[in-house]
Amino acid sequence: MKKLLCAAGLSIALAVSAGAQAADKIAVVNVSSIFQQLPARATVAKQLENEFKSRATELQGMERDLQTKMQKLQRDGSTMKASERSRMEKDLMAQRETFQTKAQAFEQDNRRRQAEERNKILSRIQDAVQKVADNEGYDVVIDANAVAYAGKSKDITADVLKQVK
Repeated sequence: MKKLLCAAGLSIALAVSAGAQAADKIAVVNVSSIFQQLPARATVAKQLENEFKSRATELQGMERDLQTKMQKLQRDGSTMKASERSRMEKDLMAQRETFQTKAQAFEQDNRRRQAEERNKILSRIQDAVQKVADNEGYDVVIDANAVAYAGKSKDITADVLKQVK
């Protein structure tokens, strides 16, 4: 009898929790679409381009100089003295190493800054999603890219986009 009551109590608890879960209001939002449509994204891209422009120009100049010297070595290397050729090869290797180090640092800095700015924008989008969800009474909001199907009436992308702009 005690087991029967325990089983009945457990089944009632499960039914109540399932009923409560079914009552959740769920919406979807297309975060990537919002991100692509934001005017701030283009502004940030321009800002980052200007921020890294001088370093990119310097790297391009170094690369051109390296290519010119390599072509000269290939063209004139056979007629040079061995000591002169050896010195030029060492200079080229040192210059290539410097270029690679600077290029790698440039790429890392550029990626880091892009990630920082992207995360700022995504944070703004997340805040807007939360505000729209709170205003409209949604319990759960899922990214549209993670859902196989959702009705259009539950898509809050346009509302979030208005909120972020």
